[in-house]
Amino acid sequence: MDSIADNNMVVGYETAPASLMAGARGRKPRRTLSRRNIIVYGTLTLVALYYLLPLYVMIVTSLKGMPEIRVGNIFAPPLEITFEPWVKAWSEACTGLNCDGLSRGFWNSVRITVPSVIISIAIASVNGYALANWRFKGADLFFTILIVGAFIPYQVMIYPIVIVLRELGVYGTLTGLIIVHTIFGMPILTLLFRNYFAGLPEELFKAARVDGAGFWTIYFKIMLPMSLPIFVVAMILQVTGIWNDFLFGVVFTRPEYYPMTVQLNNIVNSVQGVKEYNVNMAATILTGLVPLTVYFVSGRLFVRGIAAGAVKG
Repeated sequence: MDSIADNNMVVGYETAPASLMAGARGRKPRRTLSRRNIIVYGTLTLVALYYLLPLYVMIVTSLKGMPEIRVGNIFAPPLEITFEPWVKAWSEACTGLNCDGLSRGFWNSVRITVPSVIISIAIASVNGYALANWRFKGADLFFTILIVGAFIPYQVMIYPIVIVLRELGVYGTLTGLIIVHTIFGMPILTLLFRNYFAGLPEELFKAARVDGAGFWTIYFKIMLPMSLPIFVVAMILQVTGIWNDFLFGVVFTRPEYYPMTVQLNNIVNSVQGVKEYNVNMAATILTGLVPLTVYFVSGRLFVRGIAAGAVKG
């Protein structure tokens, strides 16, 4: 018995390394500092620096006083940090006849962006849901018209829209600008929602129909709970596009309703007095904070939603 146990121990001892060697076969681990990784990460680093360098210059310039800026070294960090340019850009800088800074334009932009985003996303989501799941007569023609509308240059339609808004009595008001942003956001948002809803399991829609659910019941109880990623994408696209818009803001509103971007242009391009570069940089950063904040807060769902709502057959 002892000899049998010894033989088993010897066999186990001899076969164990063979099994380990068999399990160790496969692709050789890739080196961290391989040529491919150096090229990829080096390129990404250069691209990141290319986009971050202007932001760095804007931030350090906005924290300097004018005597330090006149020295000419735009890349040097501030020797003495001051937030006076930020205060002046927000509440004291002159935009035409008014010297109340960007604060008035900020609240105008909020009053324009919030209803425009909500209304356009609500209508586009219903349009996309109907085009994906409810094949009504003329759906293909309607969808084609929307897609064509997404690629028509805005400048071509400015004059006809001015005439329409004037006839409706809303030209030069915030209401008219909200209508414009809602309409122009409709084609691309409808395309995104239509493709997203078309990618959801069709069995869920059919099962709900068998159970007697109607148009709005399926939309609110089945489609909406599964559509958070594409709603985030639509929100980011609309907030970014509407908040950063300059053309529509300067064409379709009056000075008292100018959005933040128009007031920023008036501050930066002012020809009166001394050119205050620190105030201009602070005003530029303040104008871009809202879309940046929205993206960083909800950016985790952005790529997921874009991939799900990509163009499909």
